[in-house]
Amino acid sequence: MRLDLAVINGLVYLDGMFRKADIGIKDEKFAMITECGKLPEAEKVIDAEGKYVIPGGIDTHVHFRDPGHPERGTFYTESMAAAAGGTTTILEHPISSPPQYNKEILDNRKKVAAERGCIVDYAFYGAAGGQYPEEITKIAKEGIVAYKSFLHQAPEGREKEFVGLTMANDYEIYVCMKEVAKTGLMLASHAENNDIIQGLINKFRAEGKVGAEYHCPSRPPIAEYTTVQKLITMAADTGCVLELAHISTPEAMQMAKEAKARGQKVFLETCPHYLLLTEEELIKHGPYAKCNPPLRTKEIVDKLWEYVLDGTVDFIGSDHGAFLPEEKDTGYEDIFKAPAGLIGIDLRLPLLLSEVAKGERGITLERVVELCCVNPAKAFNLYPKKGVIQPGSDADLVIFDMNDKTVVDWRKNYSKSREIAKVYDGWELHCKLNQTIVRGKVVMNEGVVDPIADGTKGWGKLVLSLLKQPE
Repeated sequence: MRLDLAVINGLVYLDGMFRKADIGIKDEKFAMITECGKLPEAEKVIDAEGKYVIPGGIDTHVHFRDPGHPERGTFYTESMAAAAGGTTTILEHPISSPPQYNKEILDNRKKVAAERGCIVDYAFYGAAGGQYPEEITKIAKEGIVAYKSFLHQAPEGREKEFVGLTMANDYEIYVCMKEVAKTGLMLASHAENNDIIQGLINKFRAEGKVGAEYHCPSRPPIAEYTTVQKLITMAADTGCVLELAHISTPEAMQMAKEAKARGQKVFLETCPHYLLLTEEELIKHGPYAKCNPPLRTKEIVDKLWEYVLDGTVDFIGSDHGAFLPEEKDTGYEDIFKAPAGLIGIDLRLPLLLSEVAKGERGITLERVVELCCVNPAKAFNLYPKKGVIQPGSDADLVIFDMNDKTVVDWRKNYSKSREIAKVYDGWELHCKLNQTIVRGKVVMNEGVVDPIADGTKGWGKLVLSLLKQPE
């Protein structure tokens, strides 16, 4: 057998640890893993001597806005940013004008992703909301990997982006959770108390307090962790598998930890910005550092790391949310007008690898691989197709050097909304990504993303949940 690609001499993540090995790839799959020097000949060889080789990254939380707002970014542009950052599979959340709450809308999004050209593989969340609960079990049969919902009515002026995606009251949460439970898929929730938040925003506006420094106080920690407690309780009663998305408070993480200990199926996600940035960034960058939930105090940030290290946090998503500078700039007049979201799909893995190299937080390479590659594949029913280096699995790899450095430069970002990437600009990262490989194709080499694959724009393919749905 002649291999398509051989990756040799690297420190490879196998069975939970790193060891030196060679990897042979054929027909988009891993064909063999051998001792160094034991592979047959290959069409192409990458010598990874002195470098680490891990399964491709799976980003559990991205917003591509396509086709609703292609001016902010498309499947093509944003997936190029994904490839640059070592992400080989993206799980796309359903804010898409309209969200995919039924088969027709989902089919259109699949069509758009294929036509635009996605550089990496992609999977979809479905929308679950109180308006169309009868569609929830139907869309599960279309291969979605999870559901997403917001716990409030559609924001004023953004109704089309949120139709079928919101649960406006506890009754709707209860009904929708019961429907989701029938599918066995997880329900991801944006866990913030809308009543508290809107009350505080109205109060601050009435007092003329609309500067950037009021965004964090308008969404205090209690708005998150009281909502998390309610969701955990209702999920336990309905049998719904629960994903707590982008959690930013230690109180919420402790609740998730206790629910897990009771045997409840609760998955916990956080994001790099909640682990590395503080609310001081709002003062420095204004609306460009605005995200929901908001950035927290240094004390809270430090506490979150305890739950990352002890295994409570299951995976880390970027919550990549592209907007235009003119949209963000509305926040200089009134911080509550600016849309919330940071772009960061290109930095999710490099930021965490850099923390390993710095050694200040105690996180290991093995734990980063669990959080960014292995656990997402298992939680979203993509394993062992994704998330593991073994014969028969998709040949997704990231190769990186922990003895090199990279300086973040927004001008080199592939996102269409690169101009809003201000908060990490100029950061020195203690690592360098060398190659991103999707199903055996090198889509990023030494920082340069190559979108061309067999004469088409995109190499990426749709990935479906491996969880069988009841008839």
